[in-house]
Amino acid sequence: MTASFDFALPASLTHAQAAKVAQQIEAAMSSANSACVVDASALNQFDSSALAVLIGACRTASQRSLRLHIVGLPPRALQLAKLYGVSAILSDPPTPATTH
Repeated sequence: MTASFDFALPASLTHAQAAKVAQQIEAAMSSANSACVVDASALNQFDSSALAVLIGACRTASQRSLRLHIVGLPPRALQLAKLYGVSAILSDPPTPATTH
């Protein structure tokens, strides 16, 4: 049996909220054992801190051998990710290494 969690980003994710949201995502990941879904569809006010939070979530998921899916990322966020050269990390995170 595989478990997953869904975490919805808030409508606003700027520097002021970044640390709190990152902690919430990490806490939610601690109970996941295979896949994680972060829903970014509500996100409408953000800065580069939002990308940093999502990249951190990708890193944490990889370290925990979890599959992370980021869904609903607004087009402006995707454009910002492309500008910073991190769009590949957010749109298609690497599959965690597994040992069998």
